[in-house]
Amino acid sequence: MKTLIKYSVFFGLLLLSTSLQSSELTQEFKNPSFSGNGYSNHVLSIQQLEHQREQKIKEDKEAAERQAKRDEDNKTINRFIANVESRIYANISKQLVDNMFSDTGQTSGTAEIEGATIVWNKDSDLGTIAITITEADGTITTLTVPIGDFGF
Repeated sequence: MKTLIKYSVFFGLLLLSTSLQSSELTQEFKNPSFSGNGYSNHVLSIQQLEHQREQKIKEDKEAAERQAKRDEDNKTINRFIANVESRIYANISKQLVDNMFSDTGQTSGTAEIEGATIVWNKDSDLGTIAITITEADGTITTLTVPIGDFGF
């Protein structure tokens, strides 16, 4: 037992007698905002993340608005109104075409629909009907339709 104590004291002194080396303690921050290392990349990354988030918010808002519009348009009453409106316009266009191609002696006519003026003139000598549509913004569209039998 005495020997064991002697050896342990010997090894203890041996360990203490070795030279100890140390270095200076330095504090470094890992975050580039504090350390400055890689700061420009850090700022660019943050800016890119902010931009992407703003774009996502904007896209989500636009998608929600489009969905709300689709939901409103798909309500039964709105579909009914659109269907009635379509049938009314179809009836008006049928009456207009019937007047153009009838043999009642009528050679011209005018109709106004939602600010657009439709004027038609029948030219029996040329065998055509000229249709001029003038929209509210001043855009003019002209159609020339032959009178007679269409063969397919």
